[in-house]
Amino acid sequence: MTPPAETKTGFEKICALYEWLLRLVVHILVVVSGLSVLTIMLVTCADVILRLKWINRPFVGAYDIVKIAGALSLAAALPYTTAVKGHVAIEYFFQKFNRRGRLVLDTVVRLLGMALFAFLAWRSVLYGLAFHRNTQVSLTLELPIFWVPWVMAFCCAMVVLVIGYNLVHPGREMIKP
Repeated sequence: MTPPAETKTGFEKICALYEWLLRLVVHILVVVSGLSVLTIMLVTCADVILRLKWINRPFVGAYDIVKIAGALSLAAALPYTTAVKGHVAIEYFFQKFNRRGRLVLDTVVRLLGMALFAFLAWRSVLYGLAFHRNTQVSLTLELPIFWVPWVMAFCCAMVVLVIGYNLVHPGREMIKP
């Protein structure tokens, strides 16, 4: 049972605020992911309708918008999927270990996952910096796209924080699906 708010120590208050902020950001990112999928659907439908024989006007920039929205939807969904433990797990091998072996294996896999996503975040920042330096733009609309890898880096960093939360709180989801 959690103690009343007035009896919490400073550290417990900071941890509660951290968890609340982490959940808030993960929920915001899943909304961004959903809106990105909606954008893909609407732009694709509009492009198909505009290409009909009697209109014959393709949606200029549809490819660029769908490509950017696809990257955003995938990246923004990762923290939520990690928070609800929605990733595929190979239970067959996991069940072959005893309780201690499972704990060690789970910890090692989580630490490797944190290292992988931290590396992906770092490389995405560098990729975005390279786009910014070279003034990289999208093909048709010529929109600057340096920010897309930066959003992906932020999402990967959020996955690292969610995995860290799961490492500290084993056996429970950060967010109930």
